[in-house]
Amino acid sequence: MATIYQVAERAGVSLSTVSRVLNGKTTVNATLKAKVEKAMLELNYRPNSVARSLATSRSDSVGILVSELNTPFFGDLMQGVESTLRVADKHVIITVGHNNLETEQDAVEFLISRNCDALIMHAEAMRDEDLVALNEKRLPIALVNRQVTGLENNCIALDNEKGGYLATSHLLELGHKDIAYISGPMKIRDACHRLKGHKRALEEAGVPYNPMLTYEGKYEEEDGKIGLLELLSRDTPFSALVCANDWMASGAMSCARDLGMSLPQDLSIVGFDDVVFAHHVYPRLTTVSNPIADMAKMSAQYILNTLYGHTHHVQHLFEPTLVVRESTMAHDG
Repeated sequence: MATIYQVAERAGVSLSTVSRVLNGKTTVNATLKAKVEKAMLELNYRPNSVARSLATSRSDSVGILVSELNTPFFGDLMQGVESTLRVADKHVIITVGHNNLETEQDAVEFLISRNCDALIMHAEAMRDEDLVALNEKRLPIALVNRQVTGLENNCIALDNEKGGYLATSHLLELGHKDIAYISGPMKIRDACHRLKGHKRALEEAGVPYNPMLTYEGKYEEEDGKIGLLELLSRDTPFSALVCANDWMASGAMSCARDLGMSLPQDLSIVGFDDVVFAHHVYPRLTTVSNPIADMAKMSAQYILNTLYGHTHHVQHLFEPTLVVRESTMAHDG
């Protein structure tokens, strides 16, 4: 297989000239560009990312750090980033942080060691100041679903507090007063913000917040089952349940049916994220949309603008919307 060095020799030009042609630079003399293209054709040369990076010191690869791999949410995130970068002829390297500080830090070091040009991160455990230092001293980063002071332009986030507010407000408007809540882990910012929105909706409606109606989960399906059983065991009646993600909502729905409940007649349930299965479960799940694929695309466009000279529009804050389906109904009590 021909190399970039052989192309430069055949064309009688410098290595940097070949690299500029490969990277589509418009500053290359037309005659020299023709020589390079002729040499590539004669040698049947196929450019690769290593060749392209020789003069630019870039690998044309972007690292992606996600919290988990086994949920539709992070699948949509990775797909949104990868498809956007692929159009720009960039590639991705993916690793997982598991919402653990040491694991996230190790993942970052791994991606840097693979010569990634930039990082797109869904990081929950790393401190704000560490993220600021990473962006300033090592390589550009984009943050998905997180807002950090000093990195406002790097952040692509959802108004999670408003999402929590919309979920509970919907149930209040349907006449529910006793509303249980299964949260995500309180060490995660979006879980805290969603619970904060839930509390704000109750306060505005004049309904006292009752901690006995809240259970802290881990964003896993099993937490919906365990959480519902725990809430029912506290002998504090409730007619509706908000779950901080759709996985936990689906677990709660399954548990409720196992207990002989009719949904939504006996229990109205609202989720969060609007992942793909939300309109396949029965009854179809009322939930809060979380446009993670769009946010992922924006994070990729931010990196393309910042590092590779593109001029994409970048939206930094996304608004959630309520998606009403059949898992909620009016309450007369």
